[in-house]
Amino acid sequence: MIIQAVAPIRKTKPWVFYICLGILGIAVAAAIFADWVAPYDPSATDFSALYQQPTAEHWFGTDQLGRDLLSRVIHGARPSLLGAIALLAFATAVGVLIGIVAAWRRGWVDTVLARLTDVMFAFPGLLFVVLVIAVFDRGPATAVIGMGLAFAPVIAKFTRAIALEELSRPYVDAYRLQGVGPIPLCTRYVLPNLMPTLLGYLVVLFGEGLLSLAALNFLGFGAQPPSSEWGLMVQEGRSGVIQGFVGPALIPGLAIAIVVVATNVVGVRLSDKLAVRT
Repeated sequence: MIIQAVAPIRKTKPWVFYICLGILGIAVAAAIFADWVAPYDPSATDFSALYQQPTAEHWFGTDQLGRDLLSRVIHGARPSLLGAIALLAFATAVGVLIGIVAAWRRGWVDTVLARLTDVMFAFPGLLFVVLVIAVFDRGPATAVIGMGLAFAPVIAKFTRAIALEELSRPYVDAYRLQGVGPIPLCTRYVLPNLMPTLLGYLVVLFGEGLLSLAALNFLGFGAQPPSSEWGLMVQEGRSGVIQGFVGPALIPGLAIAIVVVATNVVGVRLSDKLAVRT
């Protein structure tokens, strides 16, 4: 479903790819160097400058507490990007383990794991978050674990598909005849050969993970004030939209949209290149 959604991007021109790559580079640089490049403290309030329009002092204007929107967007890149990375790391650890075990053992083990992933598919991602909240309470870790559980079956099915192809190659039988055990064989030989294809797929999923976490933060399940996470910024800026001040909600929303689109463009191109198997 995700691949179908981004399939039209495969015909993009090379210059579009490089522009999107530059956008991602800027987002990563903002996340790393936010403390040095942001003009203001993202939590500093100024009640004399509430809902200020863009000026020379505040390029993106200010929000409902007089906080500089540019500084908050720059600082928000860090929790937004790191959250998506943590989500995919957790989902990959679970999904790759399930996928490789299912492809290696096959038989009833494959059937049981397939039914398990089907059951996980039947539950919306938001429901996993609600279940995790019931145990661990709301917070960034809750959102990551909940959405990680939602992404794990997607990665598991993809890993199983490419692992079945890899395990049918002659070198696997050769190592088996040499007495190499299943765990060393999978971790030292099979998994490294799967990583290029899997990495390309994960880059495509990164944008989806970023958008999903932003939605959870918007609903109040993840980051909490005074965090400058982009989804939370959109939620906090809703009250200003009613009064005609769209900047506090529009600017972080645009940041999410631009990074997600750029990630999809770059991810699909990398997926095409990394998926070339010999």
